[in-house]
Order: sequence, then structure tokens, then C-alpha cells
Amino acid sequence: MAEEKQGFDTLAQHAGHTPDSQTGARAVPIWQTTSFVFKDTSHAARLFALEELGNIYTRIMNPTTDVLENRVAALEGGAAGLAFSSGMGAISAALLTLCSQGDEIVSTTRLYGGTVTLLSNTLPRMGINTVWVDSDEPGPFAKAITNRTKAVFLETIGNPKLTIPDLAGIAKVAHERGVPVVIDNTATPALNRPIEHGCDIVVHSLTKYLGGHGNSIGGIIVDSGAFRWDSGRFPQFLAPDPSYHGLKFHDTFGSLAFIFRARVLLLRDLGACLSPFNAFLILQGVETLSLRMARHSENALQVAKFLQDHSKVDWVLYPGLENHPSHERATLYLPDGASGLVGFGIKGGAKAGRKFIESLKLFSHLANIGDSR
Repeated sequence: MAEEKQGFDTLAQHAGHTPDSQTGARAVPIWQTTSFVFKDTSHAARLFALEELGNIYTRIMNPTTDVLENRVAALEGGAAGLAFSSGMGAISAALLTLCSQGDEIVSTTRLYGGTVTLLSNTLPRMGINTVWVDSDEPGPFAKAITNRTKAVFLETIGNPKLTIPDLAGIAKVAHERGVPVVIDNTATPALNRPIEHGCDIVVHSLTKYLGGHGNSIGGIIVDSGAFRWDSGRFPQFLAPDPSYHGLKFHDTFGSLAFIFRARVLLLRDLGACLSPFNAFLILQGVETLSLRMARHSENALQVAKFLQDHSKVDWVLYPGLENHPSHERATLYLPDGASGLVGFGIKGGAKAGRKFIESLKLFSHLANIGDSR
């Protein structure tokens, strides 16, 4: 008899974890250790050669972090996850796993500011350039892709106007040209699962809605496991790797060549690993994800409607409002809510805006989103 498929909330509670076999502990333990004891010298050699998978050093793998990786991957409908110390760490590693000097990224302009600076300033110093597309439609992305393109980059809900790209349409034109789609889905899989719409690699800031309590910073990559890395566009997955004695990632790991290369090369060498304690804290947030995102979206819609009718408000942006340019697309890609982000303008310009911000009593003026407060 086939195993019954588990629902989203069940996965949020249980995916990636079984009670500890030695102690019987039901909650996920915090494995706060730097390293792990080998059974013998042969065991150590097999682990370091990637002939056997297991824990060596917490920078690369840790049992607590492993639960978080598997749980978020399950919620996204992906094949594997890889956690980092921040969302920018995850984005940087994802793109550097795909790109080398002379390569290009085709990206939407509607991005988080940190990603914009990565693509505009840091990666060009490594010889990786970005072609910008100021559109949410497939056509301009198709025209921007060349033989040097190694990734199309999107966000589920774009900054700053909260527009929503045509995920399925853009994925289709990218795949027709042999290019994977990388998407920042910090809006969370409780609202949108980009892999179901054709995206290949999902990245998150775990700091935001997934963690949800403003007490820990983290990031994650989720690999769909569906992209063909042996097409010839990505020789790094086919060529022998000198740091692993000639191992070929696609020959060894098949459809998971991307996520393994990201772990054992980029995470190994750049060192942006998530601490086990932060992984534990973020797991607490993941358990209540769908409940919180439903309430975030409900509250944001009510606030947006209130602001829309207020005499001192000039304009309001929220995909859940019928007059938002992406409202129709929001009903397709975000059927369970349009998240907790609302944009609006105060009549009277910058002076009035500053007075409004500095007069707030309940809302906090800070550089984060997704907190429970």
C-alpha cells in the first residue's frame, strides 16, 4: 500500500526528523558541536572523498541543520536543501555554483536591495555580469538570454512595488534556452511553491517569515532536483574536480549535482554555515508557518484597505487589492494570501513621511520583515 502523502502542516512539524534513537528525545536536539568522531581511518577517508555521506565538521553538515534543510525542502516540494548563515550567503552560493568569470545572469530589476548590490557591484568584480530586465513578463527575459547566461533570477514578490512575475511563463522561456530559474521565495512556501510553477532553485532568507521571531539570521537553498545539469551549458558539473581527486559531480550525484557542489565546494570554501542553535530557533518558527502567514496576509489586507480609504494617504501598493497591477497574478500564484508587505505614500512628501514614521507607537522602524511583532 502506497504511503499517504503528508499535508503542508504535517511536514512543517515532522519532515526531516525522527525521535533521537539513543535518548528518545521528541524535539529536535541542538547538536552544538564543531566536529564528529570517525569510526576508523577508513571511515574518515570515505567521508572526505564523498564516497559515503556523513557528518565531518559542522561547517559542512550538522544533524540539527540537516533537519531544517530537509524540512524546508519538503515544504517547497524540492529534492534537497542547504542552509547558510544568511539569505545573502545562500543567494551568493547559489549563483557562484552556477557562474564563473565571463558568465551572465539575467535578473529582474525588482529585487531586495542586498541582492541588487551583489549583482551590480560584487559579482562584476569576479567577471560575472547581470543583464537587467525591468518586466514581469516572459518576452523580455527570453530576449535577454544569451549563450553566456547561466541563470535567470526572480523574486516571488518584487521590491519595491510588490509586483509578481509570470513564474511559469518565464520558467518556460528559460528552459527552452537551457537556463535554470533561481527565485527568492522569502514570501515562503505557505503562500507560493515556485518549483510547482517550473522554477529550479529556490532561495530564502530564513531570517524573515520562516524563522518568524526576529531572533536568528539564516538562509537556505532548495534544489528542485529537476534541472538537467548535463546539457553542456554547465561544464563544472561534468569536468573532474581537482579538490576531490577528479570526482565528477553529475556522474556521482546525478540530478542533485548542483546542491552537492554548492555544499562541498561553496559552503566548504566560503564558510557561511548556519549555527546549529540558529537552525533550532528557525525550526520553531517553521512549525507555525502556515498559521502565521495566513494571519500576516489577513492583517496586511485589512491595513491596506484602511490606508486606501484614508484621506492623508496618496497611494497604496498591496497585491491583495483589486487595483494592484499584479492582483490577477496574485490570485494565481498566491491564492492563500499576498504576504505581510504593504507599500504606501503619505500626502505631503518626505517631511510628512518622516513625521509619520517617527510618530508610530506599535509598529517598529527597523531593517527586517516577518517578525511576530
